[in-house]
Amino acid sequence: MHSTVETICILGTIALVTAFTRAFPYLVFGGRRSMPAMARYLGQALPPAIMVILVAYCLRNASFTAYPFALPEIAAALLVVGLHLWKRNSMLSILAGTLSYIFLLQLV
Repeated sequence: MHSTVETICILGTIALVTAFTRAFPYLVFGGRRSMPAMARYLGQALPPAIMVILVAYCLRNASFTAYPFALPEIAAALLVVGLHLWKRNSMLSILAGTLSYIFLLQLV
């Protein structure tokens, strides 16, 4: 087990590395307007692509041929999509989808 000081140092290092990786393109290219077209394209294309990969990964073990016929997965996914289209709030969508999935797993 880590001491409190070690834990704070680890979390601080993680925060600094995360902030640096997010700021790196702006530091190198000097701002959003001077960023290369490829970097702007990747900034727009990668988030939806990563979400599709995560959804496929989450549904990979869903059984559509046996009870409960992937009902919790499908219901939670529809809730996430519906909430996101309605409120445009990723955190709300993900939290509601996760909680509904856990609830439905216990219920069904």
